[in-house]
Amino acid sequence: MLAGFESAPLNVALAATLGYLLGSIPFGLLFTRLVGFGDIRNIGSGSIGATNVLRTGNLRLALLTLIFDSGKGAAPTLAIGYLAPDLAPLAAIAAVLGHLFPIWLGFKGGKGYATALGVVAVLAWPVALLTGLTWLLVAAIFRFSSLSTLVSITLAPLYAWIWGEPTVASATAVIAVFLWLRHRQNIQRLRTGEEPKIGEKAQASPS
Repeated sequence: MLAGFESAPLNVALAATLGYLLGSIPFGLLFTRLVGFGDIRNIGSGSIGATNVLRTGNLRLALLTLIFDSGKGAAPTLAIGYLAPDLAPLAAIAAVLGHLFPIWLGFKGGKGYATALGVVAVLAWPVALLTGLTWLLVAAIFRFSSLSTLVSITLAPLYAWIWGEPTVASATAVIAVFLWLRHRQNIQRLRTGEEPKIGEKAQASPS
């Protein structure tokens, strides 16, 4: 840690900016274009995240997107956390916001779960582990990525609080609010029975 780094307003801005810019890199869109699938926003849910990439039928590409989307959240959180641990939660939130609302794509990005899990893994890896296991459990039972995301990210602040990480609990609570807002259409489709299940292909983006 650099002494005094966290005290300067300029460095607060740096933490937020670095987190946002790295978080806003649309790996799902870049990868699908590179391999010839075109614009992932025209497929399935229209999201640029790993779940929608999976709807192309390419599991390896979806896994690659998952890894890079998680990494782009972990990287700024880790870097800022090394310089100033007090600013790591700010960089974490900014990275998730970058994925949700990337400036390069008209502020229309992905759903944010992989990036959120990446930042939580840096802030408190046991919390990320419990959150990820919750996602897997809900997904195994119901096979809805959106439902798994909402349940697990809602429980993440509770896991952090139980683990004795109040700052992480606060940060994950903020992230959870934004993920719920970003999943508004998914929630509506879950209510109407129109939400596609994990692995289902879809050719057109629903409104």
